[in-house]
Amino acid sequence: MRLSTLILPVRRWHSGGRAQWQRAEELGFSAAYTYDHLSWRTFRDGPWFGALPTLTAAACVTSRLRLGTLVTSPNFRHPVTLAKELISLDDVSGGRMILGIGAGGSGFDATALGQQPWAGRERTERFGEFVPLLDTLLTQDTTSYAGTYYSAHEVRMIPRCVQRPRLPFAVAATGPRGMRLAARYGQSWVTTGDPQTSATGTAADSLAAIRAQIARLAEAGAAVGRDTAAMEKVLLAGFTPDRPLDSLDAFVDFAGRHTALGFTEIVLHWPIPDSVFAADERVFERIATEAPAQLGAEAGA
Repeated sequence: MRLSTLILPVRRWHSGGRAQWQRAEELGFSAAYTYDHLSWRTFRDGPWFGALPTLTAAACVTSRLRLGTLVTSPNFRHPVTLAKELISLDDVSGGRMILGIGAGGSGFDATALGQQPWAGRERTERFGEFVPLLDTLLTQDTTSYAGTYYSAHEVRMIPRCVQRPRLPFAVAATGPRGMRLAARYGQSWVTTGDPQTSATGTAADSLAAIRAQIARLAEAGAAVGRDTAAMEKVLLAGFTPDRPLDSLDAFVDFAGRHTALGFTEIVLHWPIPDSVFAADERVFERIATEAPAQLGAEAGA
């Protein structure tokens, strides 16, 4: 089991931002991720910086820590320009980049470019085009493609990623089409749990719902000819009824139950005071440094 963190891009780089990413490496986290949004929920009216420039800066002040998005979506991204930025970031980081990717939602990003929010079906169809085209762009020197939503004309991606055949995809999905994409193109699958049980259920309800998601992932894998039992599985914590950051023991219990389901990585939000991610940073750091030994986690893996 790997233990990672998610750092929201809310701090100026020279006023705590840089130190936070460096501290993540010092604490031994396997990876540090950030949200790829233009703004997000209750943070909309406060500081919020771009994900890819932030990750580029983080790559320049760390040496071991893997870096990634959780998650990028088609809401304001195009596969061609995104692929070029990812190749550049993978190069700057020396092959430490992970792309977390999902279909997106109907939040602020959905209308930021002046468009109407996409209906659920269109969002799913766009994601179904976005991921395969991005895979092609990152694994070929030259790509041409004409789709319903996205096109590429003689696009060069030279010299491609440091990681071969490309940087890993961590695909966030809960629906059948998204899970098939995860099974076909993902090096890992990402979930935050089930929104319904998170809102009204218990920790036991959440665990059962996640178990059902993993079963559906296995079905999606069978449909595309992949055994997902050995597939990396990532849980982004903070959206279930559990309270894993209350104490070291609470986290060890939480992590143990989810590791038993097959999760190979748990991602904890770095605490932010006076927000939905408020927590005691001393407990958070104790979890980072002491929990891996109790769980047999691969610190720095």
